[in-house]
Amino acid sequence: MPQETEANRHEQLSEEAAIVPYYNNFFTTYRLGPEDVISVVVFNQDRYSRSGIVVPPSGRISLSLIPGGVFVNGKTVDEVAELIKKKYDEYIIDPQVTVSLDKASSYRYSVIGDVGQPGIRLMNHRMTVTEALAEAGGVLQTGDKSKVVVLRRQANGILSPIAVNVSAIYKGKAADNTYLVPGDQIVVPGNKLKTLQKIMGFTSILSFARIFTGGLPF
Repeated sequence: MPQETEANRHEQLSEEAAIVPYYNNFFTTYRLGPEDVISVVVFNQDRYSRSGIVVPPSGRISLSLIPGGVFVNGKTVDEVAELIKKKYDEYIIDPQVTVSLDKASSYRYSVIGDVGQPGIRLMNHRMTVTEALAEAGGVLQTGDKSKVVVLRRQANGILSPIAVNVSAIYKGKAADNTYLVPGDQIVVPGNKLKTLQKIMGFTSILSFARIFTGGLPF
């Protein structure tokens, strides 16, 4: 195996190794935010349990016997469960509280460029770049599949580009192991066909100008 190919393979494996633990702990480390859906179960206390709670923009959910509710924004489900347990200690002997994440809606990624449906999307499961592109309507004929870039913000705030050769992945020549993390932005640049279309469009404008003005529009 060529040295460069071996180095690229090693880099891909290192990247996946760094991302996999994050997703393996997704539901326990996930920080709640607006529009997330959670359920609160108090063992043997149905009157205090609630399911399908949508976290409001304020981040404060309402529960029985807890004045002012419970602020959950930025907390994990385990942290929320512990907080609720302390609140119910006043009314229940040794309350057993479980909080589950039913739907993750506050983690997002975006896709821009030459795709069918560019925009911001929710990330509620482990997702590769190719899966994200499929959800965005796929790469258009004018998109360059070999030069897709993932922009990822590092801890220091700087955006770091990650090159992904989607064309090679589709052909089975590269592994589909570039996983997204919340906040990633996928950029699909235009290819030679798009450049040609722009040239043809400009040529059409010039032709139109010659016909109706007898010369160039400048």
